[in-house]
Amino acid sequence: MSLLVQLFGVSEIGEKLALLISESIFSSIYSLFVLYFVALILVLSIWFKSTDFQIAIRAGILGYFFGIALFISLTMEDKYKSFGIYLAFLTFFHFSEYLAISLSHPESLTIDSFMLNHSIQYELAAILSWVEFFTEVYFYPEMKKYKVIWLIGALMCLGGEVLRKVAMLTAKKSFHHLVQFHHAENHKLVTTGVYAWFRHPAYVGWFYWSISTQIIMANPVCFVLYLLASWLFFKERINTEEITLLNFFGQEYANYQKSTKTGLPFISGYVVPS
Repeated sequence: MSLLVQLFGVSEIGEKLALLISESIFSSIYSLFVLYFVALILVLSIWFKSTDFQIAIRAGILGYFFGIALFISLTMEDKYKSFGIYLAFLTFFHFSEYLAISLSHPESLTIDSFMLNHSIQYELAAILSWVEFFTEVYFYPEMKKYKVIWLIGALMCLGGEVLRKVAMLTAKKSFHHLVQFHHAENHKLVTTGVYAWFRHPAYVGWFYWSISTQIIMANPVCFVLYLLASWLFFKERINTEEITLLNFFGQEYANYQKSTKTGLPFISGYVVPS
């Protein structure tokens, strides 16, 4: 502090400026996060080139924010801890999407496999949930301190994450992030494992993972919005996908429809007109 005062002078303005800097991010533990982030970008930009750099930077930043999530969860006030838990699940989800595809279907692996640019609506929904969380932290901090809610949301989130990744690894080359309208030779109808439970286990996992993130943060408004938006999205997605699957596999898929459910509440999928 005394060094800063000497640098900026002994005037009232100089002392205030020195105090501001001494209490700022640059003189606290948070400066380590900034320095680490800068070092991370520099190392990755030197080590990797072109496409490899694009992959490495996404994975590196996800890992960076996963570390911040743990820091928030373990060190900050209770009213902020649930945001750290949420952030850990969010960053791990996107990293594990890429990892699962690399293990099950490496030929289809692209930068988009991280699912970071899923859609503008997805990104806006995330921002809206952050706005709600920090608004409620400011006005109603007590509602963010119920650890039972964190635990329920975290367990549901973990269950959804595991179910989705197991579905991806079970389907292997038959799994795609986008609905396929061309029947590839390696696209087989998978009806074993978790696909014997539901026709769309990956969507079931994602659906419950999505709404559980809002349970973790105790976001009542976004919980309702996520529930409605996710349900409408998967209803349309499943309807479209089942039309293509009926075209691909015909009666085989129709029989599979009769023996299993979609797995999502009040979504029956596409029914062939009699």
